[in-house]
Amino acid sequence: MSSAVSTASNTSQAVLSLYRSLLRTSRSFEGYNFRAYAVRRTRDGFRAHKEETDPRMIEILLREAEEQLAVLKRQTAISQMYKFDRVVVEMSPKKHVVSS
Repeated sequence: MSSAVSTASNTSQAVLSLYRSLLRTSRSFEGYNFRAYAVRRTRDGFRAHKEETDPRMIEILLREAEEQLAVLKRQTAISQMYKFDRVVVEMSPKKHVVSS
């Protein structure tokens, strides 16, 4: 029984680590729209399968997520080669100074 518990613990640690890596990589996109899409897609994908208990299915999902991480890393590297203009939602709010 203890090996099943340690395996589950290792799997959950691997899932969390992969989730964090996907989010971190998603946030490094240069363009706002790509960045928002990648973060949303990562969160939605993990939420859709959070109740999964079949070990074989979990392994398949982990492999797919690792492949997606590799794709994201390639895409963010390409994204960082090009500069995008900031969109309105990215602009920091200017402090409104009232002159006296």
